Amino acid sequence: MFELSIEAKAELLQILKLRFENNRERHPRLSWDKVEAKLIANPDKLYSLYEMERTGGEPDVVGYEPKTTQFIFYDCSPESPLGRRNICYDPEALASRKKFKPENSALGMAQEMGVEILSEAEYRKLQELGRFDTKTSSWVKTTAEIRKLGGALFCDYRYGKVFLYHNGAESYYSSRGFRSKLLV
Repeated sequence: MFELSIEAKAELLQILKLRFENNRERHPRLSWDKVEAKLIANPDKLYSLYEMERTGGEPDVVGYEPKTTQFIFYDCSPESPLGRRNICYDPEALASRKKFKPENSALGMAQEMGVEILSEAEYRKLQELGRFDTKTSSWVKTTAEIRKLGGALFCDYRYGKVFLYHNGAESYYSSRGFRSKLLV
C-alpha cells in the first residue's frame, strides 16, 4: 500500500475528527481519542480511509465490534460517492464488455482501496443513520448464485423505503456507484 505523507495523514485525521464530532448520532458512545489511536497504529487502514475520502465517500465511524475491538467505518456521503460511479459490478463483468467499457468495477475498486463493498444488511443499517442515495444507487454484495447467472444487486432509498434491485453485472450508470466498509 501507498504510504501517506505526514501532512496528508494530519489533514485526513482532522477531516475525520470533525466529521466524527459533527455526527455524534452515528456513534453516541464512542470516543474520538480511541478511534484516532487505532488509526495511527494502522497506517494501511488510514490509507484506505484516504481513498474513501478522496473518491467522495465521506467515511465516518458507524459502530464498534467489541469481540474484535474494531471500529466500523462506512461511506456516509449523502449520495453514492461521485468518484466511484459509472462502474460495473466486478472485474469479470468489466472483462465481458466488448464496447463502451467503464473504467473500473465496484469490486475491483474496493480491492484497490483495501475496503469491502456493503452488503444489503449493512446498507439497510446505514439507512437507519440517515437518508442516503435518494437520487443515486449503490451496488451491494451479490451472492455467488446470482452472480453466476450474470446478475448483480444494488440498493437505493425512495418513498421512505430501502429498495433492492437487480441488473446485469456488466451494466453501469452515471448515478450508480458503491459504498464501502472498513474495519479498523
